[in-house]
Amino acid sequence: MKLTRRFLARLALSLPALVLVPTASAQTAVNVGATATGVPFTFLDVKTNSIQGMMVDVATAVGDAAGFKVAIQQTVFSALIPSLTTSKIDLISAGMLKTAARAEVVDFSAPVYSYGEGLIVKTDDPKAYGGLDDLKGEVVGAQVGTVFLELLNKKGGFKEVRSYDSIADMMRDIALGRIKAGLGDQPIVAYQLAQGANTSVKLAKDYKPVNVGDVCLVVRKGDAQMLARVNKGIAAIKADGTLAKIVKKWNL
Repeated sequence: MKLTRRFLARLALSLPALVLVPTASAQTAVNVGATATGVPFTFLDVKTNSIQGMMVDVATAVGDAAGFKVAIQQTVFSALIPSLTTSKIDLISAGMLKTAARAEVVDFSAPVYSYGEGLIVKTDDPKAYGGLDDLKGEVVGAQVGTVFLELLNKKGGFKEVRSYDSIADMMRDIALGRIKAGLGDQPIVAYQLAQGANTSVKLAKDYKPVNVGDVCLVVRKGDAQMLARVNKGIAAIKADGTLAKIVKKWNL
C-alpha cells in the first residue's frame, strides 16, 4: 500500500515530539555542594580523589530514598550558600548549622544531626576554660563562614579575632602561639585530633558550648519541591535505621 505525501508529512512532524520526551534514566543529577576540609562530615579522600564523609553518605542515602541521584561538587565552605543561591549547586550537604540569619537566605531540611562548638587550645595549656569569658583580652580565631566567627565578633572583649580558611590553619596558629584559642565544630575537631591531625593542640574539656544547633541539608529559598523531596528522603532513612548506621560508621 502506498503512503500518501500528506500522511508522510504528518508522520515527520510527529517524530520530534516523540524524541524530546525525557525518560527517568536521562534525568539530571542533583548537584550537591560539600567541602574538602570538614572531616568527618565532608573531606577529600586522597586515595580516590573524591569527597567523602558522613554528610556525603547522608545526601546519597536521601537521594536514593527520594528517587534522585547526587553529584558531589567540592566547594569552599564560605562559598556554599552563594553557590546555592546562584544555582551553581542545587543542595548543600556539609557540617553547616541552621541559624536564623542563614534561614533568611536559604531553606533548611529536617535535622540530621546536632552539635555545638569546641574550644581548641595548646596541649600544654593548663587552664580550665569554662566559657568565652575566660579568654577576655586574648587573640582568638574561627573558620571563615562559620557561626563561630560571628559568635566571637559579637561576644567582644578579645584583643583580636582572626579568621581562617580551614581548621587546620587555625590549629597551626594555636600550636605556634599566634593565637590563644580557636572555636571549631566540636565533632570535626575531635575526629581530626583523634586521627593525629595536630598533637600540639587539644579540645578544652571543661568548655561548655553556647551555640548548639542542627545540621541539615540546605536548599534554595522557596524551592518547596526540592525541600519536600529531601525531607521525604530524610524521614525514610530515619525510619529504616539508615541514618543511625551512617552516624555510627563515622564515630559520631
